[in-house]
Amino acid sequence: MAAILDRNNHWARLFTVLAALLAVAVASASLAAVPAAPRAPSGSTAVIVRGEAGALAQLERSTVLVGGTVVRELGIINGFSAKIPTARLSEFTSLPGVLTVTPDAMGTFHSLYDPTADPHSLANTAASIGANAAWSQGITGAGVDVAVIDSGVTPVQGLAGAGKIVNGPDISFDSATPSVQYLDAFGHGTFMAGLIAGKDAGADVTNPGTSYLGIAPDARIVNVKVGSASGAVDVSQVIAAIGWVVQHRNDHGINIRVLNLSLGTDSSQGYQNDPLAFAAEVAWNSGIVVVAAAGNRGAAGGRLDDPASDPNIIAVGAAATTGGSSILGALAASFSSLGSGTRNPDLLAPGTHLQGLRVPGSYIDQRYPGAAFGDRFFRGSGTSEAAAITSGAAALILQKRPSLTPGQVKAILIQTASPLPGIGAQAQGAGILQAEAGIVNALAVPGEWHKVVGSTGTGSLEKARGSKHITIGGVALTGEEDVHGHSFSGAQVATQEESSQAWSDGGWNGTTWSGGNWDGTTWSGTTWSGTTWSGTTWSGTTWSGTTWSGTTWSGTTWSGTTWSGTTWSGEIWASYTWE
Repeated sequence: MAAILDRNNHWARLFTVLAALLAVAVASASLAAVPAAPRAPSGSTAVIVRGEAGALAQLERSTVLVGGTVVRELGIINGFSAKIPTARLSEFTSLPGVLTVTPDAMGTFHSLYDPTADPHSLANTAASIGANAAWSQGITGAGVDVAVIDSGVTPVQGLAGAGKIVNGPDISFDSATPSVQYLDAFGHGTFMAGLIAGKDAGADVTNPGTSYLGIAPDARIVNVKVGSASGAVDVSQVIAAIGWVVQHRNDHGINIRVLNLSLGTDSSQGYQNDPLAFAAEVAWNSGIVVVAAAGNRGAAGGRLDDPASDPNIIAVGAAATTGGSSILGALAASFSSLGSGTRNPDLLAPGTHLQGLRVPGSYIDQRYPGAAFGDRFFRGSGTSEAAAITSGAAALILQKRPSLTPGQVKAILIQTASPLPGIGAQAQGAGILQAEAGIVNALAVPGEWHKVVGSTGTGSLEKARGSKHITIGGVALTGEEDVHGHSFSGAQVATQEESSQAWSDGGWNGTTWSGGNWDGTTWSGTTWSGTTWSGTTWSGTTWSGTTWSGTTWSGTTWSGTTWSGTTWSGEIWASYTWE
């Protein structure tokens, strides 16, 4: 996932930089009686500073001049957290432009975060699509399980409730060490799970402004981890994961009705024989609503990502909303992939500046520190996020009418989407998601979405990867080999998937992940950790090591991001930017 500057904020950021430079002279004049102090002799105090409009840059400069340190900007309150020399705190407080200076004893401004004041909070996002109106009717996604094939899910606050997460298999490169199994050291999967079904302990859905609530707050997440701590994942892992979801969708109290795929590749073959598209179709035909990210290539390429390019599942693009509880002024996000004219996004969902759950110390948390706010939240944009929002809406509809087929759910979502004026179908499909209207429409028996010719799955695994290859030591995994170096036959795997026999006794395509029985809460035995990844070769390079070296989850942070000293690379996650 490339770190790409959010084009919507480019000019605003440039203006901020220029304003900061112009403010230096003003700041210096204001501080004539406050000479710079390199160090506070009696220590520093952690504070939250709020300033008057336009005074933020000046106050940050003042903080440095009195010997303090700006820790993090808190734009939502026009302020920042800082450490200021205790001896100079009173004179700093009296400076022009300062509104308040309050203690920050815990080093966080979480207690000051007001979701109703954040135009892109999840509370406002839910209100804009009518999800909170569904909650008021008792429709919260209860009884519906949403499978999230991603980089794992860490039970941070908002996902820590009893029974909120059910761990399926971990078939990522992290899986060989129990201390990191299932958990999200990358940070993407937890973000998506929170958007879908996050719920703070004791949250009241009738008063959503006070808590973090996903679109379907009482749905359950089935965590199927394929992405490593660096985000590295191969298409063969995703195909295997989809096969597992299909075969175990109804095991021992499990009720997987929605599959979220916030990922995609620039496959070089059509969906008609693509093995990833075929796997998604098998899930759809088994009764699971499959929601896939359209991709973040904008007008480049002229097509949706794989598997969203398959018209027999739901493809979601990202809407750039103005924020708040209304969709007025929404547009198709500039990064959201345009369709070909024949296969367009089915609809859009909010996908810019969204408030998601943060995994402290994860890969994206360390790489994009400016996207974090408070100790809990992270802000991101992309069709990944839009797909997750839509998966939550699908869970609401399925709670209301559990008998609906995936085709009927798709018909409801499309028929109730609100078209955005002046935007073509290649960008927006039917329009922007409206969950409340979808719930109302579900009361009637909808028609089945017209299915077109499906995929055969007999195509090339290598072409399905497109340009998305994992590498080790600079050597890429290519050709018709799966992630374990075993030969991959699209026709053979497709036959096994269609008959729900792709997984057998914990094995897939000739490789056995340990564990052979599902007990309803976790894969029994050694929870899929028997595969050590050692001894497997491709392109002459050996995958060495049997453990995830130096990586531990301590409750607050991760340490280590390499596989036995060798860094993996290669990502397929459809997040456009972490802001």
